[in-house]
Amino acid sequence: MGEVMFPLERQQKIIEILTVKKVLKMTELMEELNISIDTLRRDLNILTKQGKIEKIYGGIKLIEPEYGESEMAERMVSHIEEKNRIAQKCSEFINDGDCIYIDSGSTTYQIAKYIKNKKNLTVITNSIPVINELMNSEVELIIIGGKIRRHEQSVVTYDYIFNFNELNILKAFTCASGITIEKGISDYNLEEAITRKKIIELSKEVFVAADSTKFGKDVTVSIATIDKIDYIITDQKVSKTIINQFKQTNTVLYTT
Repeated sequence: MGEVMFPLERQQKIIEILTVKKVLKMTELMEELNISIDTLRRDLNILTKQGKIEKIYGGIKLIEPEYGESEMAERMVSHIEEKNRIAQKCSEFINDGDCIYIDSGSTTYQIAKYIKNKKNLTVITNSIPVINELMNSEVELIIIGGKIRRHEQSVVTYDYIFNFNELNILKAFTCASGITIEKGISDYNLEEAITRKKIIELSKEVFVAADSTKFGKDVTVSIATIDKIDYIITDQKVSKTIINQFKQTNTVLYTT
């Protein structure tokens, strides 16, 4: 990799590589970063003290957060095959000329890859990765204004900053951290929840894109009851019991 990196940049890079590979040998990291064993040891000691990694025999391992929402970079790569299939299925519901909302979740982000060639498509979003993904496409982009949440790479907003009611959204694609029949969909963060609630109210059709691990969980903040959700798109690992429960509701459950 040749070029000289600052220690902080190098440490960031180590975390990025680990996010994808989970476990690494010291030699792999030395080669990847083109640094000496002493420099690497210094970096690893700092990251260990910060509680981001742990040393294991012959290498290092990323420490996964036990609870709450994990960092965006990490969520981008977990359950990636399922997320891609879910996103691809979502894209089948998006037609030329639609005005859609894509929220800042790691599953909904994947949708952006599959819609670049749609004609006259307008995408409203609060996701910086979605904006980056679609920036050089023909898609008309509208980002909602407000405060940046760095860890989530999202923008959170309030009525007094942004006039939601001017938006004419045909289909909203949103994520959830928890889904139950009784309580509906829920999320960890209050600020994200405010935006999601508002968008769900405004949209003609609401799609929730979530992998099967989200079912049966009811987390911190309630976002919407099941009757507000038209479609849930998930993976095939969802249980038969859950599929049968949803048959009793007006929400259509698609498995990919």
